[in-house]
Amino acid sequence: MRYFIKLAYNGTHYHGWQYQPNAASVQETMNKAFSVLLNTTINLMGAGRTDTGVHAKEMYAHFDFENPLDIPSLVHKLNSYLPKDIVIYEIIPVHDEAHTRFDATKRTYEYHINTFKDVFSQEQSWYFHQKLDVDLMNEAAQILFNHTDFQCFSKVNTDVNTFDCTIFEANWKQENGSLIFTISANRFLRNMVRAIVGTLVNIGLHKITLADFTAIIDSKNRDKAGFSVPAHGLYLTKIEYDYI
Repeated sequence: MRYFIKLAYNGTHYHGWQYQPNAASVQETMNKAFSVLLNTTINLMGAGRTDTGVHAKEMYAHFDFENPLDIPSLVHKLNSYLPKDIVIYEIIPVHDEAHTRFDATKRTYEYHINTFKDVFSQEQSWYFHQKLDVDLMNEAAQILFNHTDFQCFSKVNTDVNTFDCTIFEANWKQENGSLIFTISANRFLRNMVRAIVGTLVNIGLHKITLADFTAIIDSKNRDKAGFSVPAHGLYLTKIEYDYI
């Protein structure tokens, strides 16, 4: 039987989702918890990777287990066993061919910027005090819809078959002294969101123009795009599937 796990985590103390030797990861931490509580080796498959320090308000992973599960009891035990920065929301029975990574139809990220120094959110948002032209940044964000090849925003030497992504949503909103960038797509390249945000910040600082932004995307050259903003302001907020 295959099961999907709906979870969330604060990524501050982890080197991302993916297992890494000699570094704490969310995947390794959860593998250990599931293996101990189910008394067998469990290796979770995640819906994707998040980089070191990136958070997830909604993440999915899946695993296989032969025997019937008391799901409410297992969720309770897992949340008691896991550290305080990882939470399990649901465990969902699915069909045997279901796959959290390959079956996802839409993923959504948010990037949080604080425009004032807040000592209580230093690990959950990026403090940036310079004034930004948010209206111009939103104009630039709309340019993303005109493109599908986002190689210029991808980490170099990434092993992918295509740099094509379909953007569904991209916008900035101001909320009580904070700026939140929301972006949805069918898939994302490594470091893509942080590179897009860094380039849009350069737009907001009037360092580059809207025409420059289009030229950067057309160039397919990471060196021409903006800096990669800090990881701790980035959140994976939603993953969607056709069958759950």
